[in-house]
Amino acid sequence: MNEELYKEFNLPDLEADQYPPLDLAYIGDCAYELVIRTCLLSEGATAVDKLNKRASNLAKAVTQAKMVTGIMDLLTEEEQGIYRRGRNAKSYSPAKNATLGEYHKATGFEAVIGWLYLRKEYARMFEIIHKGFEVVAGNDKEEAVQPIKEQDNEKITVGESL
Repeated sequence: MNEELYKEFNLPDLEADQYPPLDLAYIGDCAYELVIRTCLLSEGATAVDKLNKRASNLAKAVTQAKMVTGIMDLLTEEEQGIYRRGRNAKSYSPAKNATLGEYHKATGFEAVIGWLYLRKEYARMFEIIHKGFEVVAGNDKEEAVQPIKEQDNEKITVGESL
């Protein structure tokens, strides 16, 4: 999708390392949400309100904080640096239904996802999200979605482990 997006709208390639951490978190939030919604939708037809509730549970700061805490040792040094920049960034919006610490951890997580998205490192982005889903599934089965896997370098399927 990303290649077509850049081509259709004549967008310049974005250098992920040049963006402030909150900008990375901004796009990371969207990329993460798209992964969540795709995984949930692929489980079969379900009422939209139920899909929204499950997506909301996975997208909230508390859940993202649990995810990133559980996968921190899997992040590369460079990814940990991006995480720290995102976590430590001064945000001007208040945390909703989360502690300030959870909110900052979630922002760091989203910054990593955004950084990988802009670098077009989708397989790594999916791997990190998948591992985060596994962490959450270990804590609360209701919040889990089926993990995703990249196959044949193009096709992404649901329900298989990496």
